[in-house]
Amino acid sequence: MRMWFLLRCLASVLLLILAGAVHAQSAPVPILIGIDAEFGVTGSTSAQAIRLGAQIAADELNASGGLLGGRPLMLVEKDNRSVPARSIRNLREFAADPRVVAVLTGKFSPVVVEALPVIHELKLPLLDPWAAADPITDHPYKPSYVFRLSLRDSWALQVMIDAAARADRQRIGLLLPNTEWGRSSQRAAQAVVQARSAVQLAGVQWYNWGEASMLEKYQALRVAGADAIILVANDREGALLVREVAALPAEQRLPIFSHWGITGGTFFENTGAAVLAAVDFSVVQTYSFLDARDPVALHVIAAIRQRGIDVPRRIEAPVGVAQAYDLVWILARAIDRAGSIERAAVRDALEQVNDYRGLIRYYARPFAPDRHEALALEDVFMARYAADGAIERIGTVLH
Repeated sequence: MRMWFLLRCLASVLLLILAGAVHAQSAPVPILIGIDAEFGVTGSTSAQAIRLGAQIAADELNASGGLLGGRPLMLVEKDNRSVPARSIRNLREFAADPRVVAVLTGKFSPVVVEALPVIHELKLPLLDPWAAADPITDHPYKPSYVFRLSLRDSWALQVMIDAAARADRQRIGLLLPNTEWGRSSQRAAQAVVQARSAVQLAGVQWYNWGEASMLEKYQALRVAGADAIILVANDREGALLVREVAALPAEQRLPIFSHWGITGGTFFENTGAAVLAAVDFSVVQTYSFLDARDPVALHVIAAIRQRGIDVPRRIEAPVGVAQAYDLVWILARAIDRAGSIERAAVRDALEQVNDYRGLIRYYARPFAPDRHEALALEDVFMARYAADGAIERIGTVLH
């Protein structure tokens, strides 16, 4: 009897093992989307926003049955800490996994620019939902494996300089980081000024990440005759400058028109409503949940509420959420069109996707062989921080 009992137990175990093996063989293999971003940077909200938008899109796609006959989409993230060498290592690891169809970038343009040769060596589709430097898509690699649904520096500088001109500010001072992002912004600003006889560049000041003060460079631009500052910065340096300017006499506080890097971190927490109220400060954006009333926006806002963010005004780094969401949906359509996750086929299919009504806009054709920018200049606008830290579109009445 004892032997019979042991044999029955052994048979049961074998049946369980076989059932597990059959289930493993029948379960669809997931399609992986990598995220290579600055998760480990202190105070980062950009990488987290990109993850949120991408995850909401993946959840929607999975709820509707997945892709390619039921394969689920899954996100896999790696932290590059805004270090190019770490990003390149991450990209090689992603490329080694055949389940990874494409990789989403983070916000740091220098990281993405440094990775361009490796991306094209690996033939790994890179989807950019934030980084804005023009060379990310303006490069010599053919065919290009980089697709951006985000801002370009050339658009950002045009919108910021035009906003300054509308405020009757004609002498622009540039305060730029000593990086490829800063150099891209300088080239863009020079092109805008050359096309507008009423606007001049009063000067350029360069700073390095981690500087203890921005005031000397700001004052140098003011003394050179600048009547407005174009700031290209992330949250740390942006908050430092605004605090220093707010402490100056009122007559020395120039209007500051800022690139959007500041919105990908703890800028508002490190300045505060009172300090911001003392400075004429605005920031470039491409999307706002606050004035969105269309069905796609309402659906995404409902999904965000389910994740504990009770009102749209509390969504951090909203452009990252919106742009990653639209990119994942466009990628899904390309995978369906390609009929596989073979990367070259998906790359080709990304140029053929059409007729997608997304969160940010309607995309008749988001990408084409000669255009890997899904957004356009008309999608860009200026915004301000409200007293509660929400980013509000300038000129919009919000209820």
